[in-house]
Amino acid sequence: MKTYDIIIIGAGPIGLACAIKAKDAGLSYLILEKGCLVNSLYNYPQNMTFFSTSEKLEIGGVPFVSNSPKPTRSEALEYYRRVALKFDLNIHLFETVNSVIKHENNDYKIETSKQSYSCKNIIVSTGFYDLPALLNVNGEDLPKVNHYYKDPHFYAMQNVLVVGASNSSVDAALECYRKGANVTMVVRDSKIGERVKYWVRPDIINRIEEGSIKAFFRANIKEIKANKVIINTKDGDVEIENDFVLALTGYQPNFEFLKNLGIQLSDDDKKYPNHNPLTMETNQKGIYLAGVVCGGMDTHLWFIENSRIHADLIIDNILKKQ
Repeated sequence: MKTYDIIIIGAGPIGLACAIKAKDAGLSYLILEKGCLVNSLYNYPQNMTFFSTSEKLEIGGVPFVSNSPKPTRSEALEYYRRVALKFDLNIHLFETVNSVIKHENNDYKIETSKQSYSCKNIIVSTGFYDLPALLNVNGEDLPKVNHYYKDPHFYAMQNVLVVGASNSSVDAALECYRKGANVTMVVRDSKIGERVKYWVRPDIINRIEEGSIKAFFRANIKEIKANKVIINTKDGDVEIENDFVLALTGYQPNFEFLKNLGIQLSDDDKKYPNHNPLTMETNQKGIYLAGVVCGGMDTHLWFIENSRIHADLIIDNILKKQ
């Protein structure tokens, strides 16, 4: 069995950046991805526009040209696909990592859904979009409840409840409203979040103030029923008619996978993975973190634009060890 210098888990933008850097350094590598190429971006809403400008999303020195300064999801998918093809990256898609075992010689054996591999180093670049943060209320398992949002047409002429006030929640609420849905928002805080895109925030505030979109602030979902939802508000419980719930309450890294690798997590609710910020190496020798996964539950800490540097830090450290 061939032993790779590096196996990269996750074919997102930062995983691709690590592969490009490894290839440039003459290191043997393989990317393993359980879904499609840049799987998290693929699962973003179809009409999503990035907060960052296109040049801040560039990797491998390849220019990212978009129609507007802030690119769309479809433009990003096209860009990263072209980057992967340009560098002829060694990627196995739709192949899930099931287990990682460390040998006495410090090499790692990786078992996937398809075969086995051996490597000297592992880079975990798995992002945080796979596991939704659950509401943990009765009825959350009903078919009408979705933790991911794709397209507004599906919700046309329906009573839609959107939970949260993040960028994804606000985008979903506005898009569904403009496709003819009767939209209600349930927001835990007292106002729309400050992190909402600056060109979108006035729009949602105005729609709420004019009554086009109804919003309950300082409120939470108490129970979800087949045709209704019970909302706990500061003025008591409110029951409203409902066809669909978009519970866009955020996502989290796969902490169980990190723990199975032996990576320590902080004891607080942030669950920061233990790693050296100068090298990105974890408490497990030869296992590195790259991208959003480094931030634990603090998923607003790392983005594509500020974690591209992780590829340089990791590959430089591996070369120094050699």
